[in-house]
Amino acid sequence: MKTFMLGWEFPPFISGGLGTACYGLTKAMDKLGVSIVFVLPKAGTGQQVGNVKILGGKDFEEGKFFDVFRNVRFRTIASPLKPYANPGTYKRQLVSSKSRHTKTGSNVNPVQSNDIDNYSSDMHSEVFRYADKAAEIAATEEFDIIHAHDWMTWPAGVAVAQMSGRPLIVHVHSTEFDRSGENVNKVIYDIERHGMHAAAKIITVSNFTKNLIVRHYGIPAEKVDVVYNAVECDDDKTSETLPDKTHKIVLFLGRITMQKGPEYFLYAARKVLEVINNVKFVMAGNGDMMHRIIELAAQLGIGNKVLFAGFLRGYDVDKVYQIADLYVMPSVSEPFGIAPLEAMRRNVPVLVSKQSGIAEVVSHALKVDFWDINEIANKIIAVLKRPPLQTALRRNGFSEAHKFRWADSALKVKRIYEQTLALAGIN
Repeated sequence: MKTFMLGWEFPPFISGGLGTACYGLTKAMDKLGVSIVFVLPKAGTGQQVGNVKILGGKDFEEGKFFDVFRNVRFRTIASPLKPYANPGTYKRQLVSSKSRHTKTGSNVNPVQSNDIDNYSSDMHSEVFRYADKAAEIAATEEFDIIHAHDWMTWPAGVAVAQMSGRPLIVHVHSTEFDRSGENVNKVIYDIERHGMHAAAKIITVSNFTKNLIVRHYGIPAEKVDVVYNAVECDDDKTSETLPDKTHKIVLFLGRITMQKGPEYFLYAARKVLEVINNVKFVMAGNGDMMHRIIELAAQLGIGNKVLFAGFLRGYDVDKVYQIADLYVMPSVSEPFGIAPLEAMRRNVPVLVSKQSGIAEVVSHALKVDFWDINEIANKIIAVLKRPPLQTALRRNGFSEAHKFRWADSALKVKRIYEQTLALAGIN
């Protein structure tokens, strides 16, 4: 079986969970013997290592990320296609999160976010230029099926399907409704809707997302299969000996953007600090709301209790998990949520919003509505003040996270390929 796969990020060049998911799934499918040509945008200069076209950047120059692949080749298109890379270059008008995601009784004044800069310059034109180039590459490859990850690659997937006559599968990792609430960017919504309707099959990362696209995009439920994400973690990794902490550490790790609910994290933090003083709140990540959130921490009078770590990767991620007493994901709309699984695999208790895919599949995590800052604060306080609760969450969460394996996800995707090809009459 040969797959023509389209994506816009792959480690080490990642903006969020999509790159992590693409790497884990591709690696597991490679082990199943699925032949994959993976088309990616390339920034900067690259080089050839064996059959692999290396993406630009010093992390790829030795080809270390590709040593694990045997049935995967990477083709690249010179493109700045990376939507969260350059805040300030592509304007789109959004209303504030208060009007987007209002809940009575939340007692929160969300950060105002008009004209949020979520996407890089001239993204619409770049998406369709990428589609044209992908079709040119496809004309030189042999494949049975097309697999496109998220909206920016769907026009390319549609073009390749029309050119080749092969069935298209679109993989929904996130939607415009997750990113923008009800005030969607119509251009992006139209691209998403067209891609979903043109596809032979749709894969979503949760029932949460499946229900959303059935409701908002007019997709028949039977056209959608759910394949949960998983997590990779080296359990044999030796923890570094760190100095004794003088404070408890509550961690937020993710993009600092409206979808992730960073303001709710800070409002809850203020309430926690009214009860427990020796707590530090670490916010690791970057995004379009970074400056607003820094200002909000100061306005709430907790600036000295909030540490902004910026975007972390690799060793630094492991280190911040090692010092964390609790990981909090207060996302407003989260299709899945790989970061909580990563935290659980590293023995960190987790608190996640009920408005997430991960909340539907894990039992040993605390859950709360994103808008309920009182309950978020209460649960944080309970974990920090009750060692038996923290221990139980650590132990049971660690065990539960091991059930989410990319090998299982890859096998489900392979079966979807087989079913789709059978329906299309392709052997």
